[in-house]
Amino acid sequence: MKSCNAMKDLKDHTREELREIFRSLGEPAYREQQVFRWMARGVESVGDMTDLPARLRDALSECFAFGTLEVEREQVSKSDGTRKFLFRLPDGQKVEAVFMKYSYGNTLCLSTQVGCAMGCRFCASGIDGKIRDLAAWEMLYQYTACLAKTGEPVSHIVLMGMGEPFDNYGEVSKFLHAMHDPDGIGMSYRNMTVSTCGLVPGILQFSLDFPQAGLAVSLHAASQEERLAIMPVAQAWPLEELIEACKTYTERTRRRITFEYALISGANDDDAHALQLAELLKGMLCHVNLIPLNPVSDIALAGSSRDRAVRFAETLERKGIPATVRRQLGSDIDAACGQLRRNTL
Repeated sequence: MKSCNAMKDLKDHTREELREIFRSLGEPAYREQQVFRWMARGVESVGDMTDLPARLRDALSECFAFGTLEVEREQVSKSDGTRKFLFRLPDGQKVEAVFMKYSYGNTLCLSTQVGCAMGCRFCASGIDGKIRDLAAWEMLYQYTACLAKTGEPVSHIVLMGMGEPFDNYGEVSKFLHAMHDPDGIGMSYRNMTVSTCGLVPGILQFSLDFPQAGLAVSLHAASQEERLAIMPVAQAWPLEELIEACKTYTERTRRRITFEYALISGANDDDAHALQLAELLKGMLCHVNLIPLNPVSDIALAGSSRDRAVRFAETLERKGIPATVRRQLGSDIDAACGQLRRNTL
């Protein structure tokens, strides 16, 4: 069989590559569409692609790997229905995804890497560093597995789970295209949001490649000195450079940018910090999402109280900066990103 590559997963191929595989086999062009649709449904093996001839299923099974994700553990919040899934990948590594209910619809928070190389001091995902990138299909299968487990529709996805999406830009791009593809999930780019801790080249490229998708930037401080103390990424891309990139993003896309701000008790949550943040963001097309820090057993940082968070938001609003305090979901389960994985290592 031509194009035989037992080391590569069939799902790792782009649609163009799949077309070439079937062309080399003398198969009709529509085979690629059939296979892509099956993969977008989260099919677990080539043998389950029942509209393919048996001879073709056998040939593909012999020549390509076809890994799947296994749900190793699930936690369900009794208070709000949030569901957290721990997935075991084909190589034994583990990642997390979270299903959340909101008034406007259900949202899935997905991971893009095993671990994270960014080293943010308050985040459980990066405690052990980055293990590897996820393939686009491993992101897609988090989505399909969560849908199968919950039995509920999902209207939005956010790439805010384990990992830094722009440190895995190529695979994240393939995943977003697959989610948007009418033969895939068919989700609007406007219902997808990608989060970054501040990789400036990624922000600028994203503004060109996905102008309709949402962007969230993990800011967490309003000065370079304070940001550098908790986010090593500020060494490579200082706060001033990051803000300029964010302004370029809003100018190119005409879309509001979301700034994530984790409130850490006694560190970045008083009135002076709120005023400093308001001055930094003055005039920008933006929204600030305030997040009382979730407790992490391995990190000696405490989240701000709800009252403190509300006062911080009110200060921003008075200064003309739209702000909300994120509803704390899954407070009775391992809510902090990466914590469920660490508790099973």
